[in-house]
Amino acid sequence: MALEQAEANLASAQAAASQANVNVPIASISSSTSISTTSSDVQGSQAAVAQAQKQVEAAQARVTQARANATKSDLDVERYKPLVEKDVISKQQFDAAVAQAAANRAAVLETESTLIGQQDAVRQAQQRTVQARSQALEATKNGPSQVKAQQAKAQAALADVKQAQARVDQAKLNLGYTKITAPVSGIVNKKNVQVGANLSVGQDVLTIVPLTDLWVTANFKETQLEKMKPGQDVTIKVDALGGRKFHGKVRQIGGATGSRLSLFPPENATGNYVKVVQRIPVRIDFTNLAEENKDIALRPGFSVTPIVSVK
Repeated sequence: MALEQAEANLASAQAAASQANVNVPIASISSSTSISTTSSDVQGSQAAVAQAQKQVEAAQARVTQARANATKSDLDVERYKPLVEKDVISKQQFDAAVAQAAANRAAVLETESTLIGQQDAVRQAQQRTVQARSQALEATKNGPSQVKAQQAKAQAALADVKQAQARVDQAKLNLGYTKITAPVSGIVNKKNVQVGANLSVGQDVLTIVPLTDLWVTANFKETQLEKMKPGQDVTIKVDALGGRKFHGKVRQIGGATGSRLSLFPPENATGNYVKVVQRIPVRIDFTNLAEENKDIALRPGFSVTPIVSVK
């Protein structure tokens, strides 16, 4: 509704600018060309009729918007009634909804009254078109001052057009904000929103588990890393898929053992030292996941058996 109203206001401003620009040559015509002056003045009056009709369209758009707002607020009141009876929402919040509904209904009456006024303006503009021929000759007597004044009006009308265009662009931008696009594709794992709920900036709506950008974190023993290095080929067997094989490469060998990176690293500086074989995290990237995982069978968290070709 906001976009439609902004577009209607833009059309009204464009019509006003057209009328103002048409009236500029009217003011500059001398008395020796009274026939041309009359013709241009008639065109200006016709442009005024077009502008009034555009304003009627804008008023109709505002009436439509006001009616929609009133309907929504009335529905909100109906939805809030059982909630306030059960103390789900506060009485203050319910009273605010009732007040908003009353205000929206009053806005409907106001916009309908404005629409009637705009329709009267159309009829008046049509009457002025009939009188334009007799008034045109008298208007040209003031000469240069009228030209300057009309040029100023034309410039102001063009500025109004730019402002209306800016409001249309803002309305389109706001409309784009109503569509939320997920940053990645995947499976919705946790949904925190329901249809009809109001969202806040930064609110968590849902959790998406990506199924395309996957990798393996293999915790090899430190005794297995002697000949291992980045770039080596890896065969990956997935336990959950019956040992199904995938292919990858060693991307990076971790900079510290898993125990060293734990919340409470072990401290072996005691007399009873026991040597324990440590494990190092190794990242392995899939090399042909799009072809080997066409059925999207892999899931984050699966247990796998990686076999690295160290030769």
